Amino acid sequence: MLKILRLVILCMLLPCVVRVEARIVPRTQVSIMPAVMMADEAENDTLYEAVLHEVYCYAPLTFKNKQQERFYWRTVRDVKKTLPYAKRINQVIIEAEDTLAHLTPKEQRRWWRKRERELFKEYEKDFRGMTASQGRMLMLLLDRESNKTSYEWITLFKNKFTADFWQFIAKLFKNDLKEEYDANDKDRIIERIITLVEADQL
Repeated sequence: MLKILRLVILCMLLPCVVRVEARIVPRTQVSIMPAVMMADEAENDTLYEAVLHEVYCYAPLTFKNKQQERFYWRTVRDVKKTLPYAKRINQVIIEAEDTLAHLTPKEQRRWWRKRERELFKEYEKDFRGMTASQGRMLMLLLDRESNKTSYEWITLFKNKFTADFWQFIAKLFKNDLKEEYDANDKDRIIERIITLVEADQL
């Protein structure tokens, strides 16, 4: 009866378990996805160690109308769509900075042209499938990840003339390459969504 009770308790814990194991030897390992149980053959018993996710609690959102609620869920969709790309782009930038630092100006231009073609080939289809709101979200999240706006990155890797050209194009679509991410004020709802998405709570 005691073993059955333990199994029931384990099943209740599984939805919020990251890793379950016991530090007992000698042992045999029994895999139960997504958890791992370690059974002690000598003692004929099993112990469990549960490491739980951090849980973030916010006050419930109240929407003034259906339009505001739809806007919120569109924002959730856009964050989920673009956050992985923002993180990936930031990683590419870090790798590029490290590589370019060891090259001559001529080698830098050659390397960057080659890298641009590779990235364009890899992500063109994904980026062309984004909506205007997702494009804006991507630029905001890139600033969040790298602490530099898209305008600053284009200026750094290209030149100010190119950055001004793309800023002009962005303005035509009511976007702004110079827009900064502000987690404490205008973008606090986005920051809340990111926190919940990264914790698998949304």
